[in-house]
Amino acid sequence: MPHVTDDLIRLYTESDALTLGELVRKGDVTPAELLEAALTLIDRHNPRLNAVIHRLDDMARAQLAAGVPRDAPFAGVPYLLKELASMWQDAPLTNSCAWLRHVRAPADSEQTRRIKAAGFVLVGKSNAPENGWAITTEPRLYGPTRNPWRADVTPGGSSGGSAAAVAARMVPLAEASDGAGSIRVPASCCGVVGLKPSRGRVTLAPFGDFWYGGAYFLCVSRSVRDTAGYLDALAGALPGDPYTPPVPAAPWREVAMRPPARLRIGFTVSPPDGSAIDAEAIAAVQRTANVLEALGHVVEEHNMTLDATSAWHTYTRMTPVESATMFDALESLVGRPVTAADVEPTTWAIIQRGRSLSAIDHATDVTALRVLSRQIAADLLPYDVFLTPTLTQKPRPLGYWDMNEPDLDRYNAKWTDAVFMFPFNISGHPALSLPLHWSSDGLPIGVQLVGREGDEATLLALATVLEQAMPWRERRPPGI
Repeated sequence: MPHVTDDLIRLYTESDALTLGELVRKGDVTPAELLEAALTLIDRHNPRLNAVIHRLDDMARAQLAAGVPRDAPFAGVPYLLKELASMWQDAPLTNSCAWLRHVRAPADSEQTRRIKAAGFVLVGKSNAPENGWAITTEPRLYGPTRNPWRADVTPGGSSGGSAAAVAARMVPLAEASDGAGSIRVPASCCGVVGLKPSRGRVTLAPFGDFWYGGAYFLCVSRSVRDTAGYLDALAGALPGDPYTPPVPAAPWREVAMRPPARLRIGFTVSPPDGSAIDAEAIAAVQRTANVLEALGHVVEEHNMTLDATSAWHTYTRMTPVESATMFDALESLVGRPVTAADVEPTTWAIIQRGRSLSAIDHATDVTALRVLSRQIAADLLPYDVFLTPTLTQKPRPLGYWDMNEPDLDRYNAKWTDAVFMFPFNISGHPALSLPLHWSSDGLPIGVQLVGREGDEATLLALATVLEQAMPWRERRPPGI
């Protein structure tokens, strides 16, 4: 077992994932050394943060013994998979739900095959709320994840464990997924990069679909180029997939390094449901807009025309049907149906709501969401990029969102902080949260960049420019 030195820890925590992969390819560091560095940092920080809820040391060492592809872009880079939906054969697959406590993934998903081919080494699984329906990470089964920037506030959700682990330098990059903001919200709360890709950009095989294209899988990272490189590794539809967005002529990692031509950029600081917004969130967007205007882009204010309250009602009536269907499908892995005693009250309310709706109700909602998708796209069509706050408020105290709430409508009504998130789950636009602002009391505040449908390339190129103009890479949470 390699000896973990201070120099190794410094190299590991100061490097992004692509740099670590390059060092492995050059022979300057070994995958075994990177693994031990990651495990050392998990030992050091995870007892305080509870970001990693399954340690998979033996699986990681077995993966190294079998050999990782040394010519891969992320050769030997330690990695966390989110404890929700994604399948890595023989790793836990609990969805943070006591009903699934003993389930392990029966096979690799297509995404996992691509993750392995990219060279990543699985060191564990990151915490997530039960069934993923929360913008915090406080499951009853595993307990809350704490924000590395301040222990009494949420790291966001549902990818809060991944975002907290990346911010704390346990790993340079971790899996994240997004059904109503669950990549972008924790990226904002933890001060990391979070891209929700275009609809269909990453295949969901072996699953047919999630939420009619409303659920997306990618990562959180600390650098734009890592996110671009990860997108290169995972992107691509399989024959017969329902959504097939266009692809750029060159890899995203390359196009991300090309400064964009003069862009027309819209921005808003007015929530489309009329809810309140913190002055710090407004300042974050306005400061970013000013930087972009100084860089030569055309920047103008434009408030979204979406009736977000009505759209949220429709979206959150569609999703419970899909969730109830998933719980029915998982019975074969558990051996019995789910009961109210097996899940948190909000999850049970979701299942019951899904079962209560008719096929006609559901089809009507899906059709309405397709129409909303067109309306959102038409509203933003004049703009190459559209800026919004990621969240309308600073990270909330732990306990603010409580899945002990049995009234689903009351629970969903509290999601106004993320009102700028779900519209782009409906429309399929790529949307990227960047850590471009910190509040006066030291908390990260993200700014969301929304691109044209299928155009991650422009988003990533503009994000690279902002990474240089408004740098965040040297910022670290206290004690990290």
